[in-house]
Amino acid sequence: MENFKAFLKRKDIEISVKRYLIDALGAMAQGLFASLLIGTIINTLGAQLAIPFLKSTVATIAGTDYTVGGLASAMSGPAMAVAIGYALHCPPLVLFSLITVGFASNALGGAGGPWAVLFVAIISAEIGKAVSKETKIDILITPLVTIGIGIALSALWAPALGSAAMKTGTLIMWATGQQPFIMGILVSVIVGIALTLPISSAAICAALSLTGLAGGAAVAGCCAQMVGFAFMSFKENGVGGLVSQGIGTSMLQMGNIVKNPKIWISPILCSAITGPMATCIFKMEMNGTPISSGMGTCGLVGQIGVYTGWINDVTAGLKPSITSFDWIGMLLICFILPAVLCPMFNIFFTKIGWVKAGDMKL
Repeated sequence: MENFKAFLKRKDIEISVKRYLIDALGAMAQGLFASLLIGTIINTLGAQLAIPFLKSTVATIAGTDYTVGGLASAMSGPAMAVAIGYALHCPPLVLFSLITVGFASNALGGAGGPWAVLFVAIISAEIGKAVSKETKIDILITPLVTIGIGIALSALWAPALGSAAMKTGTLIMWATGQQPFIMGILVSVIVGIALTLPISSAAICAALSLTGLAGGAAVAGCCAQMVGFAFMSFKENGVGGLVSQGIGTSMLQMGNIVKNPKIWISPILCSAITGPMATCIFKMEMNGTPISSGMGTCGLVGQIGVYTGWINDVTAGLKPSITSFDWIGMLLICFILPAVLCPMFNIFFTKIGWVKAGDMKL
């Protein structure tokens, strides 16, 4: 046993909650931001500002056309896996091998792709580290072992993790069948939580074709998480944190949530307030593409989806016009209320000792 412990120490393999659920998870969120979310923002800028280069196809691979943003988004699996490997202090050959592992686990995981990447990349990385530099043909053995383990685990686990993530969709669909007030609370809270967890809320909403009032509630929940965390952690993270969380992803806080789950209460409470306000007071519907329901303020995709829905409804004669009440509702639900309510709730939780200064430092 002592020899085994010495081997793990020599290989820098630390089996702990901190290493796997704080360091690795936090790094994975940064990998997601540097690929999928940046790609989404680039695509949004191209579409909304009519920038030809950002809207044009720059590569066609296996019959699929990719824009600049599309290429960045397509690399989310490799980016997350490499970020995890970096957090686990992987040697170069292991780190580079994780590119393939991340692509496979994310592609096979569907809506649960990030979960699959987390589990598969951690195990592949640690086994890769264990064999690294143990043979004279390290340049052959280390990639073979790391990639082989990663592909095998991806085939075995990723589809199941994707199915498990989609169970959230079953809960969301049940919630959409409730009367508007209850539905607003449930959908907003559930989709908001899914957005912050390492699963794809956007993929779930797309698979469920979540639009209408339920889509509006979903947008509200996502915004409560993203804008909420951005503003209530402003003292710790400054403008950089405001931007990276506010128009990026609240998943950046997952490592901190693992350390202190109570920091999650404020955004969840906020979503339970803004969700029913969206459905019952402002009648905010998201009738753009369903994927926008699960994007929140990421690249302002959620808000553009709501606006696109307004345009579509006006064109189809389902809505007479876009009113100032519509705009006030979207601004309050998506930006103002989360920016005000979450810090207020957080002040209370700080006073009673549930949250401490530095708990949300990225």
